[in-house]
Amino acid sequence: MNLNERFNQVLAEIGEAAMAAGRPADSVNLIAVSKTHPVSLVDELAQLGQVHFAENRIAELTEKQAAARATGLQWHLIGQLQTNKVKLLNAGTILHSLDRLSLAEKLQQQFAADNIRCLIQVNCSGEPNKSGVAPADFDALAEAIAKKPAIRVLGLMTMAEHSDDERVVRRAFADLRELSERLAAQKIFPGYENWLSMGMSGDFRYAIAEGATHVRIGTAIFGHR
Repeated sequence: MNLNERFNQVLAEIGEAAMAAGRPADSVNLIAVSKTHPVSLVDELAQLGQVHFAENRIAELTEKQAAARATGLQWHLIGQLQTNKVKLLNAGTILHSLDRLSLAEKLQQQFAADNIRCLIQVNCSGEPNKSGVAPADFDALAEAIAKKPAIRVLGLMTMAEHSDDERVVRRAFADLRELSERLAAQKIFPGYENWLSMGMSGDFRYAIAEGATHVRIGTAIFGHR
């Protein structure tokens, strides 16, 4: 299949998964993960109507933001951000990987005059090789971030364990949903939108079943790198 066909197939599958979960077909936002692919494919996909794009590395993100011909795109950074790279982050970018106080402090310093939209990344799978705050430390981090007025928290992000066991995968997504619901009830973040950024090419159907509002899909759209 070509890019157009893969893109439309993914959109159809997202819609089907949403409806199977008793949700409107258009209730899930697709974030196209274009990492390592040329910016020409970003422009091609934008012509097909895609708005949200994500990169894993800040260097590749800034390069594509500058090179893309398409306008009106919303860029997301989904990989871990080092504190010394915060200065490279554009205020219009949405950061999905806020996972520690030192990063929050640097973001507050950098964006005091602009504000920056972020999601708190939680390591719901408990895997040591994955980034994200541990669920046991989540409340303390959220309370600390709430004291940083430059940071606008929209929701939460996680990655599930790569497993053939549906229960294991869905448990991580369900845990994130429950954390987000509790956070929304606490009302510590003005304008909290209950974003749930979870689900990738191999598990987005499970994520949607557990309430994902944003799925991050690369391979199923762009093909293997």
